[in-house]
Amino acid sequence: MSSKPRILQRRLAARSRIFQIEAVDLEFANGQRRTFERVLGGADSVMVVPLRDDDTLLLAREYATGSDDYQLGFPKGVVDEGEPMLAAAERELREELGFGARRLEILRRVTIVPGYIQHGTQIVLARDLYSAPLPGDEPEPIETVPWPLDDVDGLLRRKDFTEARSVAALLLVYRLLREPTFAQSAKT
Repeated sequence: MSSKPRILQRRLAARSRIFQIEAVDLEFANGQRRTFERVLGGADSVMVVPLRDDDTLLLAREYATGSDDYQLGFPKGVVDEGEPMLAAAERELREELGFGARRLEILRRVTIVPGYIQHGTQIVLARDLYSAPLPGDEPEPIETVPWPLDDVDGLLRRKDFTEARSVAALLLVYRLLREPTFAQSAKT
């Protein structure tokens, strides 16, 4: 395996209210030089997969500005500076769906477009839910949609269930809960 490229220079290429884009000049082991851009991020975000019971997931339907439509997915959000990961997961679950969880478990960190985006998302499983609404920053109420865990194929066929992190979280949780050999191997 090749060694990592040498960083020749880094500079801020653009900045918006939420994002910073860094240009990175690299030299690869074979002498090739390229400039890549990446979106800088702070702490990871969280995505919570809430289980109402052993057989029912809870999803959120909310407006997605990027795709200009309503999307179905799992509650998610940014981890505030200094906030523990599981506290952020609990807060997002309460703000978006109105539930707290007695059991929270970090399952896995995933990335999206790691060639361009620095941060990742921690997928968290939430069980033993109870009513605990918390005001959030959403401009309109988020619809809570229960979904049978055993209808993964039906959810994957929906045209409003497209967000890659939600798809990954669904498949991870399904395998963890429904396939004993996967659950055992995930713990080792």
